[in-house]
Amino acid sequence: MPSTKKLYRNPVKVFTALLVSVAAVTSVHAQSNQAVTRPVGPEAGKMERQQQPDGLVPSGGVELYRRMGAALPAPPEEKTYSGKVDEAYGAYQRGMYVEAMKLALERAQQGDAAAQTLVAEMMTKGQGIARDPKGAAFWYGQAAEGGDAAAMFQYALLLMTGRDVPADKKKADDFMRRAAEAGNSAAQFNWGQILISDNPGEKGMQLALPFYEKSASQGVADAQYAVAQLYMALREVAPTKKAQARDWMLRSAKAGYDTAQLDMGIWYVNGVGGERDYDKGFEWLRIAAMRGNVVAQNKLAYLYINALGTRPNPVEAAKWYVLSRRAGLQDAGLEDFYLGINEDQQKQAIDAANKFRRN
Repeated sequence: MPSTKKLYRNPVKVFTALLVSVAAVTSVHAQSNQAVTRPVGPEAGKMERQQQPDGLVPSGGVELYRRMGAALPAPPEEKTYSGKVDEAYGAYQRGMYVEAMKLALERAQQGDAAAQTLVAEMMTKGQGIARDPKGAAFWYGQAAEGGDAAAMFQYALLLMTGRDVPADKKKADDFMRRAAEAGNSAAQFNWGQILISDNPGEKGMQLALPFYEKSASQGVADAQYAVAQLYMALREVAPTKKAQARDWMLRSAKAGYDTAQLDMGIWYVNGVGGERDYDKGFEWLRIAAMRGNVVAQNKLAYLYINALGTRPNPVEAAKWYVLSRRAGLQDAGLEDFYLGINEDQQKQAIDAANKFRRN
């Protein structure tokens, strides 16, 4: 089967509502003596993904072994494959798109759902054939009717938006549910979103949680974040699961989901889901802030003011406040702080903010 794009954020725009409802419930866990709180207004969840900040460098891999003067480890022994070889997909993986399309189309016309999905994928991307969105929609529909999980997910997205096929919410929901039940991780996350949208309150969260859990276990960072939030928010979650909430949030943060990086920082600072750790809280908020997360920039300013996880630094605090204010996040407390520092510090902060934006 061809891999599908992770398109699950745009078609189902209900996760902001989840953020608000979950944050409202979780706020009761640590109302007193909170060092950092998170706004849950309509702008709170809007962030942009930017390049990896300085200092976050991946492992050197092969180069690391060379620098150490050590021999590379032997590759793992290949396992014998006894299943049926998919020649069309094999050609696709090797970049032989014309050959892949020829082989896949022959099988697609005979009703092979996997081949139909591959044809649809290649038509969508214009690989081995001129780009043909309507033709792709037709083949996604055929493959979805044939029970292919990836095709059911993609076809559900088309039905949701009415792109290249007539919009049909009932049919879209049915295919999304079937794809989720068939094990498609993106569909599992989206079906959870739909359940929450159609069933407001705790009932929707309870219905969605099993699908979020399945999606999270397959590595979908958005689902890992949702699992962490719901484990903390739902009253009837088993204590063993509630104890895992911080681990799921950490997985999502490490996967690069900046909203999870923001909340991971806040959880560490406030002691949500475990012990307080100001140093780790500072680091996660700084990572999210460096990536352009406006709320994290706002909260990082408070950490610099109060010397939580870092040394006090009025210029850095003012810089992060200026950046978050420019993005539209107003904060009367930080405005008072900014007006209370001297003009030279204000100028340094503005210069630092301008330099950050240029970089």
